Amino acid sequence: MTITVLGIDLGKNSCSVAGLDEMGRVILRRRLNRDGIVRLAAKLPACVMAMEACCGAHHLGRVLRDQGHEVRLMSPEYVQPYVKAQKNDERDAEAIAEAATRPTMRFVELKSEAELDAQILHRARTRLVGQRTALINQLRAVLLERGIVIAKGRRQLELRLAEMLDDAGARPLTLSARTRLLIEDMRLEWSELDRRIAALTAEFVAQARDDQVARRLTTIPGFGALNATALVAAIGMGETFRSARDLAAWLGLVPRQATTGGKPRLLGITKRGNAYLRTLLIHGARAALPSLSASSTAMGEWLRALLGRAHKNKVVVALAGKLARTAWAVLRSGEIYAAKEGRPATA
Repeated sequence: MTITVLGIDLGKNSCSVAGLDEMGRVILRRRLNRDGIVRLAAKLPACVMAMEACCGAHHLGRVLRDQGHEVRLMSPEYVQPYVKAQKNDERDAEAIAEAATRPTMRFVELKSEAELDAQILHRARTRLVGQRTALINQLRAVLLERGIVIAKGRRQLELRLAEMLDDAGARPLTLSARTRLLIEDMRLEWSELDRRIAALTAEFVAQARDDQVARRLTTIPGFGALNATALVAAIGMGETFRSARDLAAWLGLVPRQATTGGKPRLLGITKRGNAYLRTLLIHGARAALPSLSASSTAMGEWLRALLGRAHKNKVVVALAGKLARTAWAVLRSGEIYAAKEGRPATA
């Protein structure tokens, strides 16, 4: 019998595989390491290699694709309904193989090394930003314990630290010599984190300038180098999504619905999918909202009407969803963003 679909349940060291024939019957069950999977695939005729889109799946998928196999990656949540009772690794591999044969299944595109590198850089920058935020909060707590209250904002803390540690004529502070040294060390660490974050940001700006697709995305209001490079690394040219709504749903920006008294009622967004991209889009929408709502474009007219009946935060999320759909249109059309004219804003 010939294996037509090989389902692979990936693990860190050992993986379970299940092979299906043309009738969908399991004719092979085996437990192998990742190198063993490559050796097994080399002995098989060209067939479908199905895996969940998890850590290491894209690298193994590229290796199997180079051997002539068709690689199908799926989101784990789409595979879960096909797992039978008494869940284990062998049944997971069988469920992956079965899910890959469904005609309505949505697959994840294999990422290139360049796209994975971009995503790794974004994750590294996010980690550095989190470390900087934690350091700033700790500095505020240390100073508050000594009775030093600083106004809200990162810039206010920077100015106050410069006043306390750099100015020779500053008023005496209730800080011990050891605490002052600790704060100076934390301040130096803060400066180093700023430098590393700025270096990564400059790298993203250069990537957005050199990449044609990312450069088109930066023409959209609220899309900077971070948003553009992150979106390109995550979805490439957008072939995975059949419509703009599919992309917005993948980002979790589509509102949930409930029916009350026979009438549909909108709830909060689903918050599914890529949380990092969703965060970037919402931050970009918040930054672009003032200028867009004051413009004479069709989007400005829509935003002004929305601001008149909804809270500003809801408008920001709605704008983020519209920007995501606009990005899908720019990716699919190959053109730059062009705002449509609307009625001018009234005073």
